[in-house]
Amino acid sequence: MDAAEVEFLAEKELVTIIPNFSLDKIYLIGGDLGPFNPGLPVEVPLWLAINLKQRQKCRLLPPEWMDVEKLEKIRDHERKEETFTRMPSPYYMELTKLLLNHASDNIPKADEIRTLVKDMWDTRIAKLRVSADSFVRQQEAHAKLDNLTLMEINTSGTFLTQALNHMYKLRTNLQPSESTQSQDF
Repeated sequence: MDAAEVEFLAEKELVTIIPNFSLDKIYLIGGDLGPFNPGLPVEVPLWLAINLKQRQKCRLLPPEWMDVEKLEKIRDHERKEETFTRMPSPYYMELTKLLLNHASDNIPKADEIRTLVKDMWDTRIAKLRVSADSFVRQQEAHAKLDNLTLMEINTSGTFLTQALNHMYKLRTNLQPSESTQSQDF
C-alpha cells in the first residue's frame, strides 16, 4: 500500500460541515448523507467536505482534536513516553494535510496546528527508526506495532521488510546446510 492509498482511506473519515445550501438526504452506496440545511452542522466524509468547500458550498469545522492546546498535550506526552501513544485519529497526518491544504481559512491557528502535527510525526518516526534499529540489532523474529498509524507503518514498512529479508538471507547462508556432509578422518 502506498501513501496515496492511505490518503484515499483517510478521505472516508467523517468531518462536520456547515452547508450554505438546502438538499434532501443523499443516498450513496457508502451510506446516507444529509439532509443539508443552511447553517446546520452535518457529518460527511472528508472527500465530500473538500469537494463542497472547493465549490464554496460549505464551511468546514475542524475535528475536536485539531486544537493547539490538545495537540500540544499529545505532542508532549508522545515525547515523554518510550512507546507509541494513541493518536487522536488513525489518520491524523492525512486529515491535517488535507484539511489545511483545502480549508485552512476555516481552521483557527492553522500554522501552529501544522507545526504541532509535524512535530508529532517527526517524534514518532524517530521512535520508529530507533525501534527498527533495535529490532534488527537484536535479531528479533516479530515486533509489536501498537498505536502506529497506517501511514507510519507504510513509511517504514518497505525498509523494514527489506532489512528483514537481508537478515534472513545472511542467517541462512551462515548456518551449515544439512546436505553438506562432514568429513571424517
